[in-house]
Amino acid sequence: MNTDVQIDLMPRLEQLPHRSWTRSEGRVTRVIGLTVESTGPTASVGDLAWIETGPVEMRTRIPAEVVGFHERSVILMPIEYVAGIRPGDRVLPDGAMRIAAGPGLLGRVVDGLGRPLDGMPAPLDMTSVEIDRLPPSPLQRTRISSIFHTGVRAIDACMTCAKGQRIGIFAGSGVGKSVLLGSLARHSCATVNVIALVGERGREVRDFIEKNLGDGLQKSVVVAVTSDQSPLLRRKGAATAMAIAEYFRDQGDDVLLMMDSVTRYAMAQREIGLAVGEPPATRGYPPSVFGLLARLLERPGTSPQGTITAFFTVLVEGDDMNDPIADSVRSILDGHIVLSREIAEANHYPAIDVLKSVSRLMSDVAPAKQAELAGRLRELLSVYRRAEDLVNVGAYVAGSNPKIDEALSKINAINTFLKQRPNEIADPAAMLKGLEEALA
Repeated sequence: MNTDVQIDLMPRLEQLPHRSWTRSEGRVTRVIGLTVESTGPTASVGDLAWIETGPVEMRTRIPAEVVGFHERSVILMPIEYVAGIRPGDRVLPDGAMRIAAGPGLLGRVVDGLGRPLDGMPAPLDMTSVEIDRLPPSPLQRTRISSIFHTGVRAIDACMTCAKGQRIGIFAGSGVGKSVLLGSLARHSCATVNVIALVGERGREVRDFIEKNLGDGLQKSVVVAVTSDQSPLLRRKGAATAMAIAEYFRDQGDDVLLMMDSVTRYAMAQREIGLAVGEPPATRGYPPSVFGLLARLLERPGTSPQGTITAFFTVLVEGDDMNDPIADSVRSILDGHIVLSREIAEANHYPAIDVLKSVSRLMSDVAPAKQAELAGRLRELLSVYRRAEDLVNVGAYVAGSNPKIDEALSKINAINTFLKQRPNEIADPAAMLKGLEEALA
């Protein structure tokens, strides 16, 4: 049932609708770093609570989340700032956190809690949805059977994706990740895009929207949470984008969800976990990070109504593909696309390393002829990659190895086929013909 909802999580006390607080209230006892401790209220981990602070005539309520318990104390983390909170302030429980979702979000930029950032009024005709939902049951998911056309030739030809698939984009900084995401948003076959910019630099948010996304904004919802905002809001931004994508999927849409980046989501949870006393494990990440990653990454997929095809970027520090977050994400997702710095330095865009990238569902959805040609392209690239150093130093004699000779004769055509300008759309029929010509 749709209702007109306008959400503002920081209203003045007198502007709040009257609530009957049937559950116990709490009182703030101390503030330590990013956390607030209180005696009470009765609440569950993940619930929203309001910290009522300030003088009576200017009293406000600060939203916070229950993140843990210690002996008889409730540990909360304010969603925005702890400034102004004093001992004895009331803490009021408010149940599971919800946001507003609906068609009015298309073309809009919102923050981690669904509040408009673009200076326009809050959209009307919205539905209240819960932010944190459990992943669907494995037996409730419909089987994946349809191709998801990304409009990027290297992906569609060599690592064909499917509607409802979850793919990782593994990249260091400065190798064309944002440009690739913009191309996906503009050129894919999705009816709705939901883009989560988690932990991005403030400057890059507007650059991405105006430069990379462009006219793709009209069918997109952008959830932006910059690096200066609280770790809790950064984590919630990812869950909010997921909830919005689930709403459109349940309306029958084929949704493209892009999250940049999962690494910064994990870093936000690391800050939260360490603040509430979790022991650090691999590279300082507490155990809760890996549990939350699995829960987040399992939420997209198919349903009887629609699909969510998800691309999650992973920022590999120092181009280390064995980073613990990269390892964990790669083990959960249905494929990965690796962007190579060496390929980018050769002025080859998109800088996709075809040999290190894979779609686990390509064999289920791609036509047999395309799969055969893609395998042949990979084979020639692999032969060339192994012989490249010998050729460059002049140690290889033509005619010594027929496979190397063939790879050398076709490598330029293959590279030309794999290159693509950001504003160029790869037509599926033309792509197959181009693949045949590159290998002819």
